Amino acid sequence: MKRILALENIKCNGCSTSIKIELLKIPTVKSASVSNEEGTVAIEYSGDENIWNKIVEKLHSMGYVKPGEGSLISSAKSYVSCAIGKLKS
Repeated sequence: MKRILALENIKCNGCSTSIKIELLKIPTVKSASVSNEEGTVAIEYSGDENIWNKIVEKLHSMGYVKPGEGSLISSAKSYVSCAIGKLKS
């Protein structure tokens, strides 16, 4: 199954790298593609709604939330994820 999710706080390639690395740790995620310009993540995975909820929860824990759901805390988390991604790219 492939789904596209719009998210806040995607700023750069560091964000993209962190998102891809973390999502690909989930065993049923086959691919993850990030569009910094559009603020979206295209995710291909196998499984049911429980897997999708795990994917969304992982992104939220990193500070990448659905548009309109952002907060100061989620922004701070996304900056940390971004910095880690920059170090790994």
